[in-house]
Amino acid sequence: MVRATFRFYEELNDFLPAERRRREFDCLCARAATTKHMVEALGVPHTEVELLLVNGESVGFDRILADGDRVAVYPKFERLDISALLKVREQPLRVLRFIADAHLGGLARLLRMAGFDTLYDNHFDDLQIVEIAAREQRIVLTRDRELLKRRLVSHGCYVHARKPAEQLYELCQRLDLAPSIKPLSRCLHCNQPLQSIDVQEARERLPSRIGYSYSQFMQCHGCGRLYWQGTHWRSMSALLSALQAQRPNAD
Repeated sequence: MVRATFRFYEELNDFLPAERRRREFDCLCARAATTKHMVEALGVPHTEVELLLVNGESVGFDRILADGDRVAVYPKFERLDISALLKVREQPLRVLRFIADAHLGGLARLLRMAGFDTLYDNHFDDLQIVEIAAREQRIVLTRDRELLKRRLVSHGCYVHARKPAEQLYELCQRLDLAPSIKPLSRCLHCNQPLQSIDVQEARERLPSRIGYSYSQFMQCHGCGRLYWQGTHWRSMSALLSALQAQRPNAD
């Protein structure tokens, strides 16, 4: 066995027992234990970690710990560009795509409302979520930390909040989603892109009281549902506008 000293920063402390939060603590590690193995053994999913320093040097998850090592573990940096230091993942995701587990249906709907490609099916089991995420390079969203510890999950977020609107706000803050919000661009039901539809064609499919109250309509590319800027749309727009207004460092 070897002994290493660990210190976790910011929200990563939420995964630790109270006596280990916001302080250094020693831990016995098996010989040949990697940083990834020990971080997760201590309760923190590897997907929540953005930077690992061992004895002051940035390392990857495969770094084998030695006796006396000092390990500092950091979450995503909101205000500093540390891209030159990052070694825990091979590459960032070029496009933000999500897959939400069975307990986050409300969040999935709100993300689609904001225009983000978000897969959700309450029949998906953990293995299906992991395989789809790996195949399609999606960020796994869950409140199950064990799911995020799966080896194939390279990008994921543990969602701390419990209510969908608060969960959306949390993700917007963590991932800086506000600049990428595109309201009324994706179907709330099947996640497919929306496209403009001829006004007259839309009116033929809707009750007169709706069809002749609006002049712009969108249609889902997949299921064919129609969308228009009614009361529901205005409520959604108010929520998204509030999120954009609360963006950190927004001018």
